Amino acid sequence: MEKRIIFFLVLSMALIVLYPYVLEKMGMAKRAAPVQPKKSDTPQAPRLPPTQAVPQKAPLASEAPPLAPAAPRVTQAENKEQQVTVETDLVKVVLTNRGGVIKKWELKRYKTQDEKNPQPIELVPTPEKDIALVPPLTIEVSDAKLQQRLEKGLYTVSEKALVLSDAKPSGQMEFSFTDPESGVKVVKRLSFMQHRYLVDLEVETAGIPGSTTLSLGTNFGINKWEEGFVGFIGPATNIGGKLSKDTPDKEEIRTGQIEWVALQDKYFLAAAIPSETAGYQAVIRKEADKHVSVGLRRSVQSGTVSSRYRLFVGPKEYDTLAALHLQLEETIDFGWFIYGSWGLVRAVAKPLFYAIRYLHDITHNYGVAIIVVTIALKLALAPLAYKSYKSMKSMAAVQPELQALQKKHAEDRERLNKELIKLYKDKKVNPVGGCLPMFFQVPVFVALFNILYMTIELRQAPFMLWVKDLSVQDPYYVLPILMGITMFVQQKIQPTTMDPKQAQIMLILPVFLTFLFITFPAGLVLYWLTNNVLTIAQQVITDRYLLPKSPVPATT
Repeated sequence: MEKRIIFFLVLSMALIVLYPYVLEKMGMAKRAAPVQPKKSDTPQAPRLPPTQAVPQKAPLASEAPPLAPAAPRVTQAENKEQQVTVETDLVKVVLTNRGGVIKKWELKRYKTQDEKNPQPIELVPTPEKDIALVPPLTIEVSDAKLQQRLEKGLYTVSEKALVLSDAKPSGQMEFSFTDPESGVKVVKRLSFMQHRYLVDLEVETAGIPGSTTLSLGTNFGINKWEEGFVGFIGPATNIGGKLSKDTPDKEEIRTGQIEWVALQDKYFLAAAIPSETAGYQAVIRKEADKHVSVGLRRSVQSGTVSSRYRLFVGPKEYDTLAALHLQLEETIDFGWFIYGSWGLVRAVAKPLFYAIRYLHDITHNYGVAIIVVTIALKLALAPLAYKSYKSMKSMAAVQPELQALQKKHAEDRERLNKELIKLYKDKKVNPVGGCLPMFFQVPVFVALFNILYMTIELRQAPFMLWVKDLSVQDPYYVLPILMGITMFVQQKIQPTTMDPKQAQIMLILPVFLTFLFITFPAGLVLYWLTNNVLTIAQQVITDRYLLPKSPVPATT
């Protein structure tokens, strides 16, 4: 019986460790292949035939506060590049009049992991020497020369700076440019609001034939390309209500009812949401290894065209995203395990997440919340654990008869199986009864792993003393070592059907799992440690007070 449990544990841990490779072999995750860097002096967007008119749904802008009246324009164009700053209580945005694009986007409430000098999270990547990065809000056109002039042209700016407050809760920044050679005109109006990560954007173009693409830029919204056990980093799209998270080999055009396009990492997200789901194409582009961009393409005529969007650039806070009713919260990876079990684990993870967050509101400590949730789960599974322990004791009690049958029918497997079934029936023993709690515990373990590893609410959440961040590993390995000790104690006191030599060999398992858990989030190790302590207490209470005394072979 214990062999099955040990095998189940080892298999579960192996699946966690080998998860990225399993996905790759299954064809569900592709390894990034190096591609040639995009040349900065000849940016092009492929020509596409104009799309046919499609019935449009009611603008999303009607769901959000309307754009503020246009701010007074600065009539004199600047003859040199200038930067303008927008500040709210949540973000600090730096834009440049060269191309009318975003240079910086800082999140004030989220800091880097540097304990000595933490800085606000920056969602615009730092320029690189070898790869030309597309800035956020770049307008891409099919004419390469016009594209270059739009990127390098100096736009007229309506404001030198914009600082919002409760006294001034909204404001607008406008960039306008007229190409002297072709007469093409581009206007970008961004409306910011206090207490919101959403930004209203209006792009007005005139004289551009073919198509225009509003690009979110290279890696905009990706603070750190951190590949781990779970979580997808890169492009995400919602087309016709279907969420897709994958990276194409080079460039891919997706059509349909475009709800939004986005770039994401584990904790942060930048999304472009068109006011109309029809008439757009999603452009997903791999520019180099770990360099991706997404955009919204629209076929236009040579006249004046106005397109309205909403931008969400900020943390993947579940409530904030869910309040938008756009399924952006689905970018949070609550559930994975093995193929076909995502729905099950996600169904377990969400209630756990709500419970932990609710308890945090009461205790103001996520570590304490995890301990309380673990106790509640242990109490809920107590009847199953009792039956499991009773089954293991019964199996240990019939071990001498089982060994005798194995020796007697060693040459006849069919007869042995029949005799074993008869023995189990006569003694009223269930050989798989000891595994029941494990089948419930593993989805909880995986769900909690996803919560601790993926939800920004637990990012940099302290517990006590040396554990200052439950989402990363214990810096001094105290929790993993204590967990290994409790696993050793648990293994020593539980009933066993193994012979002494096999039991001694299996004592290596706690050592193996201790080294494995060293790299796991401290919150997950805290859960497993608490669960082990409760299991030990449960076994002692059950053995001393709930089960009748019977001679049971002890593990030595």
